Amino acid sequence: MQLSWAVRTDPGLRRSSNEDSYCTRPDLGLFIVADGMGGHVAGEVASRLAVETVQTFIAETAGADKNRTWPFPFEPTVSLEGNRLKAAFRLANRQIANAMADSADLRGMATTASAVLAGPKSACVGHVGDSRVYALRSGTLAQVTDDHSWVEEQVRAGTMSASAARQHPWRNVVTRALSGGGDPEIDTVELTPLPGERYLICSDGLSGVVPHEEIARMLGESDGGLDGICERLIAAANEAGGPDNITVLVLEVDAG
Repeated sequence: MQLSWAVRTDPGLRRSSNEDSYCTRPDLGLFIVADGMGGHVAGEVASRLAVETVQTFIAETAGADKNRTWPFPFEPTVSLEGNRLKAAFRLANRQIANAMADSADLRGMATTASAVLAGPKSACVGHVGDSRVYALRSGTLAQVTDDHSWVEEQVRAGTMSASAARQHPWRNVVTRALSGGGDPEIDTVELTPLPGERYLICSDGLSGVVPHEEIARMLGESDGGLDGICERLIAAANEAGGPDNITVLVLEVDAG
């Protein structure tokens, strides 16, 4: 599968540092965004550790099959790519635990992570936290991932609107993350991308302030290519107040 991509990250207007991390490894088919939490340098450390650990494990398992010795039980109902992502995320969680054990300054850090791992004809999304993956298909934007956050759980339950969730004081409270505790549950979603489709991986610095309809419109634009889309998404988040770090990674499935 041939993919074109572009990525931009920005601290936003209210943060002095950027605790987001990302990885673009088209040679591995791996694209990931992680949003660190913990304040000061801790969030940055957590997201960087997660991205580095996932990248390393995906590289080490390139060309592997289900008969390999896996660090966690292989789940037969999940694709090979899905098992690779689940194992990589759980190893990242353990690396975060090790780092906190070595340094009291890092205790309490955590990170979200959302990744796309593309194979020859299919792809898999791995996800934990409230960073998101979107798919733009035939002009329609769909959210591929479910946020692991308190406000999104209320939205899914029908007790809060999406617009109210963007303004709620608990909007940044995540219910699942890579935080160094027990092995986390990792969501996976299997995809069959088609030529012309676009995918967006982003931190909640974008999705938390820019409405779904605006993201759909900008993701479908052609001016300036994928780089231009990234720039406009970042600008929209900052125009909406830029309360958090913003990372946007756009993928397009190439024909042929």
